Amino acid sequence: MHAPSPGPLVNHPGFAQSRTADHLTGLTEDEARRRFTQYGPNRIDVDHQRRGIRSLVRPLADPMVLLLLVACATYLALGDYVDAVIIAVAIIPIMLVTVLLEVRAERALEQLRALAAPTARVIRDETEKVVPADQLVPGDLYCLQEGDVIAADGIVLQGTNIAVDESSLTGESHPVTKDAGAMDGRTIFAGTTVLAGRGIAELTATGPVTQFGQIGALLATIKTPPTPLQRLIQRLIRQFALAALLVCLLVAILELLAGRGWSAAIIAAVSLAIAAIPEEFPMVYTLYLSLGAWRLTRDRALVRRLVGVETLGATTVICTDKTGTLTLGTVEVGALWPLGESILPVDQPLSDAARTLLEAAVRASEPSPYDPLEQAIERFAAAQGIDVAALHLGGLVEDYPFDPKLKYVTHIWRTPNGYQCAAKGALEGLIAVTECGDSDKSKLQEANRRLAASGMRVIAIASAEPQAVSGQRALDEQSLHILGLLAFSDPRRPGVRAALRTCREAGIRVILITGDHPETAHAVAEDLALPHQDGHIATGVDIDAADDQELIGLVQQVNIFARTRPEQKYRLVTTLRSIGEVVAMTGDGTNDAPALHEADIGVAMGQRGTEVARSAAQLILLDDNFATIVKAVRDGRRIFANLQRAFVYLIAFHIPLILIALIAPLARLPLLLLPVHLIWLELIVHPTASLVFEADEGGPDLMQRPPRRRQSLINRADLARALVSGVVLTSAVLGLYVVQIARDVSTADARSSALVALIIGQMSLVLIEAAYPDPVSRRILRIRTLMPVVVAVLTTLFVGLYLPIAADLLRLTPLHPAALISAVIAGLVATWWRQPISLYRSRHRA
Repeated sequence: MHAPSPGPLVNHPGFAQSRTADHLTGLTEDEARRRFTQYGPNRIDVDHQRRGIRSLVRPLADPMVLLLLVACATYLALGDYVDAVIIAVAIIPIMLVTVLLEVRAERALEQLRALAAPTARVIRDETEKVVPADQLVPGDLYCLQEGDVIAADGIVLQGTNIAVDESSLTGESHPVTKDAGAMDGRTIFAGTTVLAGRGIAELTATGPVTQFGQIGALLATIKTPPTPLQRLIQRLIRQFALAALLVCLLVAILELLAGRGWSAAIIAAVSLAIAAIPEEFPMVYTLYLSLGAWRLTRDRALVRRLVGVETLGATTVICTDKTGTLTLGTVEVGALWPLGESILPVDQPLSDAARTLLEAAVRASEPSPYDPLEQAIERFAAAQGIDVAALHLGGLVEDYPFDPKLKYVTHIWRTPNGYQCAAKGALEGLIAVTECGDSDKSKLQEANRRLAASGMRVIAIASAEPQAVSGQRALDEQSLHILGLLAFSDPRRPGVRAALRTCREAGIRVILITGDHPETAHAVAEDLALPHQDGHIATGVDIDAADDQELIGLVQQVNIFARTRPEQKYRLVTTLRSIGEVVAMTGDGTNDAPALHEADIGVAMGQRGTEVARSAAQLILLDDNFATIVKAVRDGRRIFANLQRAFVYLIAFHIPLILIALIAPLARLPLLLLPVHLIWLELIVHPTASLVFEADEGGPDLMQRPPRRRQSLINRADLARALVSGVVLTSAVLGLYVVQIARDVSTADARSSALVALIIGQMSLVLIEAAYPDPVSRRILRIRTLMPVVVAVLTTLFVGLYLPIAADLLRLTPLHPAALISAVIAGLVATWWRQPISLYRSRHRA
């Protein structure tokens, strides 16, 4: 996920060295390891240090464990040592299950953290290398590049026009220039951003002793606020807990009024509390999102924040750029057009004017460039016999950065005859800063339109030979004149057309936002079958001219925006969100960070994106491919659908436990569910809810449904389904229990029959909810963990009934075949009544 290496920085032309080349060999790897041992990792470790302690202590604070401890103490006070020991021993597997599931989730998160960890370029053993940022040590030679977030404090040794944003430390928004030749203005600080320029710095401080580290140690203690979905879960748990507390008090009072004593009242109340509190909800939520995010990395999509997984499935609009996302990003020169001549294909010999045009394009590019377009210029020039290195020998005198408004860049080089000024960028921008007659302007615009209409990206090249260099951009560019145009081809990515079709079927709108010419954007959209109306292509000028209300109308009608600037992307995102859209926004540059941060899902490029863009995004495409976004949206829908099924099952699971624990005392019946039975059921529900639903890969119709509404975790229909399923199962289980008691069957036999019906019904609910909304027969084999879990649970049921030692511990008795069959039928009938409804709906949908 690293950005491409910019190539060696040592001794680049234009770098005014403050040290000799001998001093820029960097540390050896052995010395770097020694200093790493001495100074420690380059990170703020507050949370990392506490995580291990929390993971050990957290299971002891689990509500289920606390309630079981209360039950254990009660049995001890009553002198019932056998039940006390059973509960004490049973606490161990419950804690182990909780710990194992948390470890599984934490391992997934650790793998994600490792993938998302920032990297840095350093010079070690005279070679430029990419290393994890936490491996930096004082004394490292650190390579600076536009778009980097600086990883440690240091001093600039050499560089050109380095401008840094230090607002994260100082609050000042103005860029700060770093000059290797100035004693007071060459210090860089961790956490700041390189806005322009490239260079080399020697690191002086890492980790918590940096300026940012001292602030970061305080920031690390601040907790991240819960996400909307987490708040919904917390509210659901609070509501269940409050209801459980009130009912527990009622049950305890009823037991006391019935004359059963304090001990029976406490046991009944604790049993109800164990049944009612749905402590599995936050565990399942964290596990599903963690494992879901880990699974997304297999599809080359790295989630930096789990909230991104929540939002992916609700995406309604994807705003995408073109180069490298819809296209391969393998830019090659496709044609040249020297002013006054015909368009020249690349397989034709260069005219003198075309050679001059190409030499100016090389001078307008960086030496050893990392930008794909500049690399293409250098490759093509070298293939045409141009000595690229010779064009840079005189040294760079001025490097005027990219103008984001006019979209061009200018370099001034020293030559044997004086100076050469070269600029490249958008034709409109260069026309604005050069003297261009009406005739030439008309020719340039027509050639630009023709090349763009063929789907190629087009830039203009300008040149001048100033007598002197003033250091003021406007003065130094006064004599620029446009030499002609260069056009670049960029093949479309395989699979993108199919991905766009999938978006249409899924009800997701795709908007193309590009800096390219409208004709280029139109040609790409036509080639990829991106829905748009001919003539409905807006530009950055249209965005600037529109007020907020007019822009709402524009974004509702237009799917292609061309010649846009980064700040206009931000405005488009805010406008789309203001009308209720859930927006995924792609970007790769430093200036894209505001739009990425504002979007519901900021999507940064992992290969060509800057560190600033990746830091602002929630999702990083490790392959920079648009199709990967669509896969990630599908995975987001799958994760959320599985989470919904798991939550519906958990509610349906708890309803019988709550009602049985409540109704039995009210009806003056012996307790059906003892604490040991509830422990048994909890040991069943944890792995069932955590393993079965999470493993569902999703059906083929996932991307044929409209996007879900945000924050609608369990809608009324889902809740009603869970409540009805739970109530019907409760009626069957309690009815069987009451009938058995009325027939003077022993309490142990009646309890055994009721528990068989309850567990059979619970397993049936697992099958039915895992398949919902389809019939079980269509999806039963799709979830690889489903049948092993069901078989394991049924095995424990029969062991509990027919193994004497287990039956004694569980207060059960072996059932005769007729009683066993009756209990099984009761559990099946109480749940499988839903299958005819699912079959009818499935046929109706088909």
